[in-house]
Amino acid sequence: MATQHSRSAARLMLAPAVVLLLGWMLVPLTLTLYLSFKKYLPLRGDSLQNGLEWVGFENYARFISSSAFWPSVQATLIIVGGVLLITVVLGVLLAILLDQPIWGQGIVRLFVIAPFFVMPTVSALVWKNMLMDPINGIFAHLWRFFGATPVSWLSDASVQSIILIVSWQWLPFATLILLTAIQSLDSEQLEAAEMDGASPLARFFYIVLPHLSRAITIVILIQTIFLLSIFAEIFVTTGGSFGTRTLTYLIFQRVVDSQNIGLGSAGGVYAIILANIVAIFLMRIVGKNLDR
Repeated sequence: MATQHSRSAARLMLAPAVVLLLGWMLVPLTLTLYLSFKKYLPLRGDSLQNGLEWVGFENYARFISSSAFWPSVQATLIIVGGVLLITVVLGVLLAILLDQPIWGQGIVRLFVIAPFFVMPTVSALVWKNMLMDPINGIFAHLWRFFGATPVSWLSDASVQSIILIVSWQWLPFATLILLTAIQSLDSEQLEAAEMDGASPLARFFYIVLPHLSRAITIVILIQTIFLLSIFAEIFVTTGGSFGTRTLTYLIFQRVVDSQNIGLGSAGGVYAIILANIVAIFLMRIVGKNLDR
């Protein structure tokens, strides 16, 4: 049993890490909040040293009243939802497949997990130039082989293309988590159900899927946190065109292209609010599985 002295010593040892972590989060957040209420246009001579003009909630009003704001929120939610759907469904199927005793199981698992370690910019460039190029891409050659007209993926099916690219990168993560969970399933339950005459589908829906519910919840929560800030894949492929401009990319355009730091900071606050709303929604809907 921990004594008062040991608990005090533990708090003392944890204090530097906690202070560093809080500083790492609170300093940028505080600066973002501060700049969101200021008029900060560096190209027009504004600087922190000379003081900035206080504009109150003008930046917030301008950002949310922009014609690009709500479409960017919609694009963000569609991309996140599409990626989650694909990675969870295929992740479950791949986890079940990889759990089967097959020849070269370790090598197969390594190849399945490998895309997660590829940088987003690199994977996006591979998909853009090697696979989705309407002239020299592999998909274009396949379309011509079957007598069809090649598709300009990044312009005609831009949102679907982004979902496909991001799903390819995050599918190994979901598969790894779900494979670890499925390996902890008691095989005697499946054997007993099989002896009782349960079909493979019945065993999946009544035994395997309930066992994976907590792992699926973890996958959804972790992926959502990272997917809400998706940027590199869009920057490399479509540049925010054709309906793929997410909220993160809109903030980037306001800060870099327009050089309006105050407006971009207000957008950053909106992004934080959106992330918290989505997180609270997920925790209330699917996070209950973690308490079971």
